[in-house]
Amino acid sequence: MCGRYASARKKHELLEEFQVELDGDPDKELGADYNVAPTKNVYAVLSRVPKEAERAVRQLRIVRWGLVPAWAKDPSIGSRMINARAETLAEKPSFRQAFAKRRCLLPADGYFEWMPVEGDDGKKRKQPYFIRPDDGGVLAMAGLYEFWKDPSREDDDPLKWLVTCTVITTDAEDELGRIHDRMPMMIEQDRWAEWLDPKLTDTETVSGLLVPASPGRLAAIPVSTDVNNVRNNGPDLIKPLPPEEAPALF
Repeated sequence: MCGRYASARKKHELLEEFQVELDGDPDKELGADYNVAPTKNVYAVLSRVPKEAERAVRQLRIVRWGLVPAWAKDPSIGSRMINARAETLAEKPSFRQAFAKRRCLLPADGYFEWMPVEGDDGKKRKQPYFIRPDDGGVLAMAGLYEFWKDPSREDDDPLKWLVTCTVITTDAEDELGRIHDRMPMMIEQDRWAEWLDPKLTDTETVSGLLVPASPGRLAAIPVSTDVNNVRNNGPDLIKPLPPEEAPALF
């Protein structure tokens, strides 16, 4: 699963990196977050066809991590739907409509996973790793987004609609699989346009766009256990441990 990631790039960098045409939240900007956890607000790149327009417009939106299906009675279900397995997207009632029509990219600098290791005292502990693109580029995680209408609010209430997202996961490649057997699905840049296209609704075709990262594309770096606490934040969370403190991964 993917339950924590880092997203520290500034909004203007994401607008340029993802060739965004419309800033969907022009009056808001998220701060650098090195410990993004479920239910936090995050950036999502998506394409939608505006009213009376003929084509989709790529935009950057602020959404909440933890997908709330349109049919949900309340938003609490979102905390249990932070990930969606790539293998069952077209089957699960919670995801199949979004998979067909509401796909997005979730920009990240990298994500965290934990691997059980044996300490000097012989006891098992979980060592966090920060997993990022080896070239230092942006990690475009495949995601789905959804709109949920709050029945308790008036129609003119700006909080009437809640927009949420989930991260799509897949089997981890051989080396990363030693840390955890699942990893976020990446979408390479040459497939961004197709993945985001809301007019592409054939799920069999869309499934063909989901290709796990090739071996060696990502680097796993042991980091401090400070990341275990969601209240901790800052660039030190993705700083490599000194060699003498780093456990042997392979």
